[in-house]
Amino acid sequence: MLMSRSKPEPASGTSDRKVSRSSKKKQNALPKLMDFIVSRDYTGAITLVEFEKSLNRSSPEQDLWLAYSYFHLTDYKKALAIYEDLLQLDAEKYRCLHVNVAACQFFLGNFATAEEAGKKAPDSPLKFRTLFHIAGKTSEEATKEYHQRLRDVVEDQLSLAAIHYLRGHHQEAIDIYKKLLLQKARDYWALHVYVALCYYKLDYYDVAAQVLSQYVGVYPDSATAINLKACIYCRLYNGKSAEAELRVLDEQASPSFKYAQDLIKHNLVVFRSGEGALQVLPPLIDIIPEARLNLVIYYLKNDGYQEAYDLIKDVEATTPSEYVLKGVANAALGQEVGSKELSRTAQQYFQLVGGSASECDTIPGRQCMASCFFLMNQFQDVLVYLTSVKTYIYTDDSFNFNFGQAKAALGQYKEAEEYLMAIQTEKIKSDYIFQSWLARCHIMNQKPSMAWELYVKMETSQESFSLLTLIANDCYRTGQFYYAAKAFDVLDRIEPTSENWEGKRGACIGVFQMIIAQRESRDTLKEVLRMLRQSSNPQVDYIQRTMVRWAKANVVPIDDFE
Repeated sequence: MLMSRSKPEPASGTSDRKVSRSSKKKQNALPKLMDFIVSRDYTGAITLVEFEKSLNRSSPEQDLWLAYSYFHLTDYKKALAIYEDLLQLDAEKYRCLHVNVAACQFFLGNFATAEEAGKKAPDSPLKFRTLFHIAGKTSEEATKEYHQRLRDVVEDQLSLAAIHYLRGHHQEAIDIYKKLLLQKARDYWALHVYVALCYYKLDYYDVAAQVLSQYVGVYPDSATAINLKACIYCRLYNGKSAEAELRVLDEQASPSFKYAQDLIKHNLVVFRSGEGALQVLPPLIDIIPEARLNLVIYYLKNDGYQEAYDLIKDVEATTPSEYVLKGVANAALGQEVGSKELSRTAQQYFQLVGGSASECDTIPGRQCMASCFFLMNQFQDVLVYLTSVKTYIYTDDSFNFNFGQAKAALGQYKEAEEYLMAIQTEKIKSDYIFQSWLARCHIMNQKPSMAWELYVKMETSQESFSLLTLIANDCYRTGQFYYAAKAFDVLDRIEPTSENWEGKRGACIGVFQMIIAQRESRDTLKEVLRMLRQSSNPQVDYIQRTMVRWAKANVVPIDDFE
């Protein structure tokens, strides 16, 4: 049956006016507080409540939502002030708010005050979970006590997983999250982020990216997910790729969302290899936990060993990365100031990480054991551990530097030279330790001219003098007398001591003997005579006459010396 497509006119137009008035009312209606809360627009919620307060229309219930909004915007001080005001208003009625006060104090880092507040609250699962988290920062015994109070429910298991994560027990946390996902995957999508974060901490970056993609596909605007994705890209690819991902978060973050802004600033410093670290990181030390660690890394990379040590010496290490950084800071400063005590402390930190059950089979764990043995001068053990991870980090210049040093210390100069020559980082190549080891490898591999080139390129300094001394002595010991003579000649002119003269004399005579034995070019005799002429020692005349007499007898042109 076909119906007419034309609509009958309503009587006297009353229906149209009703629809129009209804739609206008909807358009002009003020949003409700719960609309903001449900949509997680906490800035909007705060604005609305503050507006109601200005009209003297606020209520304690609205104050609770105001504190809730401040808390979720990480403005814990303002949330705490509201909760404390309500407790003063009616301590008995709002007794349960002691838990909220404890949570605020916890995030402000006031753990003793947080524990005191939490214990004032009436017994509840939320109270025990809060005290469990506080105990994780203050007392191992209390942590075990509250652990026993946890039940096999989602909220308690999430708290347990969080403690596992914070203690570096990432696999245990993953097991809990996966169990919950199997039960209620659709209800707890955010668990994918937690699982991805654990895999990221375990260095399984490909797996982390795959797990995270499931959450990003549903919530593409999540600040936490975007940030984690950027961090994964930094590990898988490079800082530029990570920065491109983080730019999305920068565009989405509102001015009131301070946590996201701080996070962006912090991570951009990391992605840009420390650019702007001294301006950005210090104010964030008490806001973002990793800010202190990354500032320590910046100081270590820029030879600020004392600053790095001062920044981390009082940190109570709880994670492998913190122990590693404390070890590196102690080792670097110990080597710079010549402190055996600091070096021993560094050994202990490295051994603690490398020998732990959770880290012993990881790349960082084995690098820690290699560092421990390096400081103990047990280079055979160093090679055992570095060889076990060589496949994964053979392109890393720091690895090649350490591997090359260990090889050279054991007399394996050919392989050591290969690893040292593979280094591209200019900072390492300009370091005296690198140059001295590379020079020794060149000499031991019968390439003294390359060692001499290293010296020629150096600016005049104490380090260049030390390298010259190394070249002179190593070449002399290995019978490469021509370059030994060149080195001792310079040393004799800089410091005309008996030791330098004897080295120069012996090297020159050694070159002369090699010329006679036809193992050295006759053309070098002229240069040997020139070097001898520049010495004022009375023995020079006799040595020169002997060489000139031989040259004439064997028709070797020596020009001015004839």
